[in-house]
Amino acid sequence: NSSSGCLTLHTPPHMAEATRAVARTVLSGSPAEARRRVLNLYKAWYREVPYLVEVFKLEVPAAQCRAKVKELFLRNKDVEDVRVIDLLVIKGKLDLQESHNVWKQKTHIMRYFDDPLAPKPKKDFMSTFLQGR
Repeated sequence: NSSSGCLTLHTPPHMAEATRAVARTVLSGSPAEARRRVLNLYKAWYREVPYLVEVFKLEVPAAQCRAKVKELFLRNKDVEDVRVIDLLVIKGKLDLQESHNVWKQKTHIMRYFDDPLAPKPKKDFMSTFLQGR
């Protein structure tokens, strides 16, 4: 209302419909639906592994890559909040799309196989210089 001094933003009807459509696809209605989404994403990654091994020319066999996919999914097995599960599924889908479209490089894929608990090498001047960093 212009008489009250407030500015009202009008969302065009086509934009509002698009927003509602996105919101519907993003949020799971129940834990069972969220679980179904996770399983569908897991199956998609599982089917994608041989393609990724071939495209990125990985020195890791497909069986080991599939074991890594399983390990990464099992890291979040105790998450119960549907919103968090949906967020993880969205991130997983984006990651799958980036991998499939080769928007990632081989080093990005190989980082999944790094051990986060392994001790980091000591960084002295000479070793970093020889590594070109």
